[in-house]
Amino acid sequence: MTASQIEPMVILCLGGALAFLLWVVIFSRRRVGQLKKSSAEIHQEEQRVFAFLHGLGEAFSEGVPSGELHRLIVEGAMATLKADAGALYLPDRAGGSLLPAFLSKGCPPLVPVPGDLPPSGLDSFLRLESAAKGVGFVGRAALADGARFYRRSGELDTGLAVLGLGSLVIGPLVYRGQLLGVLALTRLPGAPPFSDVKLDLFNAISEQSAFALFNRAIHLAAGEKLAMDHDLQVAGEIQKILLPDEPPVLLGYETGGVNLPARSLSGDYFDYLRIDDDHAGIVIADVSGKGVAAALIMAMCRGAVRSHAHGQLSPSAVLKAVNRQLYPDMKEDMFISMAYVILDRRTGEALLARAGHDAPLLHRASGAVECLNPRGMAVGIDEGGVFDRICSDHPFRLGVGDLLLLYTDGLTEALDSEGREFGIDRLEQELAAFPGEGVGRTLERLSHSVREFAEGRPQHDDITLVALRRL
Repeated sequence: MTASQIEPMVILCLGGALAFLLWVVIFSRRRVGQLKKSSAEIHQEEQRVFAFLHGLGEAFSEGVPSGELHRLIVEGAMATLKADAGALYLPDRAGGSLLPAFLSKGCPPLVPVPGDLPPSGLDSFLRLESAAKGVGFVGRAALADGARFYRRSGELDTGLAVLGLGSLVIGPLVYRGQLLGVLALTRLPGAPPFSDVKLDLFNAISEQSAFALFNRAIHLAAGEKLAMDHDLQVAGEIQKILLPDEPPVLLGYETGGVNLPARSLSGDYFDYLRIDDDHAGIVIADVSGKGVAAALIMAMCRGAVRSHAHGQLSPSAVLKAVNRQLYPDMKEDMFISMAYVILDRRTGEALLARAGHDAPLLHRASGAVECLNPRGMAVGIDEGGVFDRICSDHPFRLGVGDLLLLYTDGLTEALDSEGREFGIDRLEQELAAFPGEGVGRTLERLSHSVREFAEGRPQHDDITLVALRRL
């Protein structure tokens, strides 16, 4: 091949090489531009996610109301995914449906809309209408395993598209296996639809939103518990007013009582009653159950006893009247055990009537312990026919140095670490061990004994002790 033939080929090859290099430079610049643009978009997306998380964090630090948190979740998610509208639905208390917590302006319907609903009523309808689980976009999302996209070209309901829905991303808000809500974001028909690559971003937003809602629920529950604890504490203080502050002064006798509630409120009750100038009464009662209900029944019982006690020298007659008064207002699963003693202060003669209560113990000055156990059924079980036939007065006499102890079953049923009960036998032995001991010392020693027996175990029932001793 001659030189004249080679020269054009060289020129052609060099031209091709230069063209290729030029194409590489142009392509590289375009690629760099695309990467810069992609990097900028990623940076912007990161900034939007950061702003969303920062907004949730500030909401908790500032203690914003729940409604404000719901708004922050929806509007923050809209800004992050560049949505046109959004909605947040939360489960109702029953858990069967979801209620709209926040709908942004212009949010299209995500629940079925009645065909005869006028356009003017659509906004009010959407802000009030609940979504049943499994029905409509929101209801189906509540039962779904994760978020889903809907587009006009695919699964999107054309009827809803007419109302302004272009594309939709919707998913459940779940934390620790608990459904806390449903979050939805929409774009208008003319806007670019959500892309599949945004699903991870939506899931991240959903996780943070669910966590925020969970923390908010915990915070509210804690606040409600604190308020309830405060109310119970106040109620407990009020209830103490219903119990005697100090025992009455009875010439020739000493008496005293102690109430050890298992909770803030007690279902136990005791009282000292002035019958007339020569007679005094002591009553003790134990309402079945614990807490507020038992405390309310206890207050009712106190009022009923006081209304029937004055001038009545028969304790059984008072218990019968109390039963007739309280029976109509007692629930089937509630009752009151009671013991009522009326003492003739001049002679030491006394009458005892029981209404299903633990048998009082009479500790004689000699050291012997007698169990006073007349028949009787609890108040509130029978309207009166059987109760009146069973309940009767049991006479006994207090001698000098004798001590009468009335108590509730929280004492005898106290448990030790091995599940054994304190028991009536142990109580009788405790009394017999210290003959001639005064009322104050006896109550203090018995209270200490039952605590020592329980070995620090939580008290499971109220304990009340009342003692009367003839000097």
